[in-house]
Amino acid sequence: MKICICGKGGSGKSTVVALLAAELQRRGKRVLVVDSDESNAGLYWMLGLDEPPNPLMELAGGKKSIQRVLRTGFTEDADDREKSVLARDEFRTDELPDAYVQWADGVGLVCIGKIHQALEGCACPMGVLSREFLKKVRTDDDEVVVVDMEAGVEHFGRGVETSVDAVMVVAEPSLESVTLAERIKALASQAGARFAGAVLNKVSSEKIGAQLRGALERRGVQALSAIPFRQEFLLGGLEGKALNVEPVADEVRSFVDSILAVAEAPKGN
Repeated sequence: MKICICGKGGSGKSTVVALLAAELQRRGKRVLVVDSDESNAGLYWMLGLDEPPNPLMELAGGKKSIQRVLRTGFTEDADDREKSVLARDEFRTDELPDAYVQWADGVGLVCIGKIHQALEGCACPMGVLSREFLKKVRTDDDEVVVVDMEAGVEHFGRGVETSVDAVMVVAEPSLESVTLAERIKALASQAGARFAGAVLNKVSSEKIGAQLRGALERRGVQALSAIPFRQEFLLGGLEGKALNVEPVADEVRSFVDSILAVAEAPKGN
């Protein structure tokens, strides 16, 4: 099973990804988290890891190597989806080289790549690698791949979501976040992916939660549950500490139930 988490920058996608992974692990799932956000560097410590794994970009020969593959596709007038940047046609989660995955208590982390310096160029090679990795990775019944997508919607243009079982959006209390959630729902449908709904995040009061839920539902976006604003999450982020699920356990279980129901539904439903 493969689940993508989307949303605007700063909405708390990585926080929700870490909470989702912890709850899936509690239910006996083996979880592989894929960090596909080229700018956010903090996911590894949220998961309780001491350091991030080497980026898959290196395993694929580096960013310049992928760019050469893409340029060849353009000169041959071929869609970049026809070009392969990974040597194998498929692989399982336990076949990833140790240097490129870090595990802690049944939760693993894979990092696609990061922007490290000025004038490095666009993130297109990372999007291409994300799409191909998700297409080729195979999961058993007790395994879940959870993808922390880059902010915004550009990844839909690259077809990253075409190989996942469900898409969920994280929405914070802002009009920008709400309108983006509506757009993500439409784009997920166009990509052939199932849209599970929205997790409300950084909700500071019942009134704010009700207004955010109403704004989403007026746009046809189902609100799954609301994660209240937690000062300890903010402080943990400043100190690089792993997230503690217990303060929001009920809210997390609620949205996990919802997204699993969507992801596990028979094809065609």
